[in-house]
Amino acid sequence: MAAVGYARVSTSDQDLALQLDALAKAGCARVFEDKASGAKTDRPGLTAALAFVRKSDVLVVWKLDRLGRSLPHLIETVTALEISGVGFRSLTEAIDTTTPGGKLVFHIFGALGQFERDLIRERTRAGLDAAETRGRRGGRRPVVTEDKLRRAKAFIAQGLTVREAAARVKVGKTALYAALGEETLPATSRPA
Repeated sequence: MAAVGYARVSTSDQDLALQLDALAKAGCARVFEDKASGAKTDRPGLTAALAFVRKSDVLVVWKLDRLGRSLPHLIETVTALEISGVGFRSLTEAIDTTTPGGKLVFHIFGALGQFERDLIRERTRAGLDAAETRGRRGGRRPVVTEDKLRRAKAFIAQGLTVREAAARVKVGKTALYAALGEETLPATSRPA
């Protein structure tokens, strides 16, 4: 079982020394490095580390946030390691998925992450429902205002096509069609 280290700092101004020392002390013979923001998806050092580790190896990081961009990304990465038979260890948080306790802690993190996503989704839905009951709708404001719709209807009544009316009131024809509704259009103005 080999310990393989991964160290990352966000900018080239920052120093990897603290992480490299901790990884060496943890017995990592090979350490991969990145000097890139955690939000970046392209991290060559991480890609190389993930390609390098073999079944029964352990990927070691100084701290959890060095590996994952977010909790879902972290869980996805560690799950992929687990499927490959590779363990994961975070030195600062003392998480080691090669032990039953470490696996439990990591699965609790995963459950908490899913719980957080569900709560956010639930709160968002409740907020949208509350706004709708007060007469407000979420999303972008309609491009076709009441005034533009009234003027467009007048142009169409004068014999202009929907395309021409849309150009006159400065909206897209698709938006105008949606605002007018198919049933209110004369047969000659309907899209082909």
